[in-house]
Amino acid sequence: MFHIISRPSLPSGTSMRSQNSGQPTSNLSARTPKRPRKRRANFPVEKLMEQFLEQSAQAEDNFYQVEERRLQAEDRRREMEHARELQMLQMLGQMFSSVSSAAAPSKASPPAARAPVNSSASSSPSCPRGQSGQVKHPSPRRDCFTQQSRLSTSAPQALVFDRYYSLGSTSHRGMDDDLLSLVKNTIPPLTSKKHKGQDGRIGIIGGCQDYTGAPYFAAISALKAGADLSHVFCTKEAAPVIKSYSPELIVHPVLDSPNAVEEIEKWLPRLHSLVVGPGLGREGLLLKTVKEVIEKSKTRDIPIVIDADGLWLVTQQPSVIQGYHKGILTPNIMEFTRLYQALNREPMDSSDHQHSLMQLSVAMGNLTVVLKGEQDVITDGSKVFTCSLEGSGRRCGGQGDLLSGSMGVFAHWAHSASAAGVIRSVNPSVVAAYGACSLTRQCNSQAFQRHGRSTTTSDMIQEIGSAFKKLFES
Repeated sequence: MFHIISRPSLPSGTSMRSQNSGQPTSNLSARTPKRPRKRRANFPVEKLMEQFLEQSAQAEDNFYQVEERRLQAEDRRREMEHARELQMLQMLGQMFSSVSSAAAPSKASPPAARAPVNSSASSSPSCPRGQSGQVKHPSPRRDCFTQQSRLSTSAPQALVFDRYYSLGSTSHRGMDDDLLSLVKNTIPPLTSKKHKGQDGRIGIIGGCQDYTGAPYFAAISALKAGADLSHVFCTKEAAPVIKSYSPELIVHPVLDSPNAVEEIEKWLPRLHSLVVGPGLGREGLLLKTVKEVIEKSKTRDIPIVIDADGLWLVTQQPSVIQGYHKGILTPNIMEFTRLYQALNREPMDSSDHQHSLMQLSVAMGNLTVVLKGEQDVITDGSKVFTCSLEGSGRRCGGQGDLLSGSMGVFAHWAHSASAAGVIRSVNPSVVAAYGACSLTRQCNSQAFQRHGRSTTTSDMIQEIGSAFKKLFES
């Protein structure tokens, strides 16, 4: 017989948990999630960063002010030296005049026979030439003086000294260093306060069915040299091909449209410089459009670099760019020959390219002209500069497009620096041309060291960054 034993009942309100009331409650508290701490902004650090940026901007402004004062002092020093030299020459002229007066024959005696004068030596305003016809270059930092005789019927012959700059005197290493220093001063610093497009928005006018590589080379070179945005205005057929080369270019297929001038003109206020000619072709309708675009750009005072088929347009109609102080022409020897003959109506003297180049520049209204060759010769009609930086013997197609594209960027920088007073003694277009020529030659040299005979323009473009740093940032 089984007995059921009942469990004693607990008092009401008492639970089984009360039996374990003596156990610690630390486990419960450990499982309770902690409240996250409030993050407080570190205001002192932000203020320090703001002060640092302000001080950096102030230091940059101070640097440009000091550099401007240095250039002004240098200009004053050169003017004083020039004045002293002129004073010395006047004294020498007076001395020779008095000597010739004392040695003059009496009125009764017949006049002495005049010695023959070498016409080749007296007609040239540069340094004396030797028997070989080559210019004798003076030593660096020294001007070349020539003597000219002036006859007077009422007074004895007096010797007058005139001062001239030799065509070769600017090609020495000291002048190269001076120009390179000017180029460095025009390059804008990279700061976090700038916005996209501030360092250069470049427009390339060119690109047709037959030529799509040239506008790409010019546009991508402008970007690699430091421009922020690069626009290509080409024909409809060329646009898809150029777009496929790089997604970094802004391509406008409007060059052959009926309202091409209006389509391009609306972009001109946003552009800092224009490169005309790479891959343009010689179709009459395109050349007519480009001529009108150049006229519109001139009214906006935009720097214009003209190369390749753009030079063909200038050969046919020189007035399109004649006298424009922000224009730059970049012909090779064949293009230069056509331009010279079109302007001067006579054959060019192939033995003296520098003199012919100055004549062309003067005929074009002192336009800056760059003659590409073994040495790049640059002139604005008043002075001649030579960029003789070592390149290589490789002459693949497309190097001129690299030159013109990068020159568009340097032209924007140089004219902006000139407006700010950084450049005073040299034409900004000449400074821009020298910078682009130096960069192209350095890229050619570096690419040739890597690839030798197989060097192409694409290889040179890959060297733009390191070449730029070596030339202008070291």
